[in-house]
Amino acid sequence: MQGIGHWLCKRSQLTPEKEAVVDRSRRVNYGELNQRVNRLANGLAARGLIMGDRLGMLSYNCLEFVEVIMAAAKLGLMLVPLNWRLTASELAFQLNDSGAKGLVFDPDLQKLANEITAAIKFKSLIALGSAEVLGGQAYEGLLASQSEEEPEPAEPVGLDTPHIIMYTAGTTGKPKGAVLTQGCSFYNALNLQLDMEFSSADRDLLVLPMFHIGGIGLFTLPMLYVGATVVIQRAFEPLETLRLLEEEDITLFFGVPAVFLFMIQHPQFRAKAFQNVRVVMSGGAPLPASLVKQYHEAGIVMQQGFGMSEAAPSIATLKKDRALAKAGSIGQALFHLDVRIADGEGNEMPTDEVGELLINGPNVMQGYWNRPDANQEAFVDGWFRTGDLARKDADGDLYIVDRKKDMFISGGENVYPAEVEDAIYGLPQVAEAALIGVPDAKWGEVGKAFVAVKDGQDLSEAELLGHLKTCLAKYKIPKSVAFVDALPRNAAGKVLKKVLREQAS
Repeated sequence: MQGIGHWLCKRSQLTPEKEAVVDRSRRVNYGELNQRVNRLANGLAARGLIMGDRLGMLSYNCLEFVEVIMAAAKLGLMLVPLNWRLTASELAFQLNDSGAKGLVFDPDLQKLANEITAAIKFKSLIALGSAEVLGGQAYEGLLASQSEEEPEPAEPVGLDTPHIIMYTAGTTGKPKGAVLTQGCSFYNALNLQLDMEFSSADRDLLVLPMFHIGGIGLFTLPMLYVGATVVIQRAFEPLETLRLLEEEDITLFFGVPAVFLFMIQHPQFRAKAFQNVRVVMSGGAPLPASLVKQYHEAGIVMQQGFGMSEAAPSIATLKKDRALAKAGSIGQALFHLDVRIADGEGNEMPTDEVGELLINGPNVMQGYWNRPDANQEAFVDGWFRTGDLARKDADGDLYIVDRKKDMFISGGENVYPAEVEDAIYGLPQVAEAALIGVPDAKWGEVGKAFVAVKDGQDLSEAELLGHLKTCLAKYKIPKSVAFVDALPRNAAGKVLKKVLREQAS
């Protein structure tokens, strides 16, 4: 089967006038998008990039990011999306580790790009826009100089062709690059299309950063697969998101819990903005049941999904008709994916017993880039070990109990921070909450809660702990509470518990 770059070729034949991408004032149809992607692919080839070469992308969300993803697919290049919130030295590690030969960058990130290019010399350097910056060829000038004919890589590109090296957050040690083939993205799109019945009539609002797998797989590439429309927000801002939801007639919206928290806490939040949105889905971090109920009370059904970089990213979703009744569940595995919950020996766990979630399917990564040691640890008999602790109920619905590394043991009892955090969110004054384990002479470890209170609200430690005593076993209740202005988060909206542990030490 041909690679995913062929999607645009087919769409430009079938529905050339259909709107493909909206990026602020720019509106591009499938015919125009395919032409621009072909020009870019031919330009990259003319600059010496060949199948298998790695290409870095340093940019905010934009039309060009979509074009670079698809041009890389057509040529068989491996794209390395770069998190612009990292330092130049952190990004240099990823570029050196992947052996990137080219870099496309946004001039708005010129200072960061300058620091990178001072340390690394690229075969090809391209600056978005119409001006040459830092010696890089102007993106639009490159496109103008090239043919819009389909590119012809030296070897056939297929679903087995590696396409993206997605570096993990690196919360424990140096980041690892998850190698996703074009088939990973194809099966992610197919799984989601089967699950949520995507069609060419859908309009997706993209707010997650495209340097994160969520920004690519939820739901940008699936939209290109079904011939739908992607509306791009340069970076998440609650009020602008609400405006775009309403004015662009959005039908699909995916965000991390932090996105939904910040939106509903905004003084200008309005449920009307969601009137045309048929799928509202959260993933990327534990979703508090209290937040699901808040949206439900506003007339908005919020579904929970679950995924990870190594799965491109989708693994499971909770059906819409069970979103409230089974709040806290991630639902069941998607069609082309198998899951198991196993103990440390790989044995299947009984119903409602906690074990590690293992996954196996065509959307699971090829492996970690140049890390045979990590691959040996991550895969067991073909199954990928997610590092997530989970259980399955009698209905077959999955529940993520916590990250394996986040769990701590207090007095011989397992404490799962996600459960405690969900209970803390039960207090209406709470804006954000996180729990970590800290050393304790008597119990080995005890919980320490970090809590941000909503503006204009008051909450004492005694009140918080009193609430927890009504809904949690004694050993689960944190022994201390730190009130903070906000929790540290990475660009994907996940709480940086490593930072909290450093603050607590």
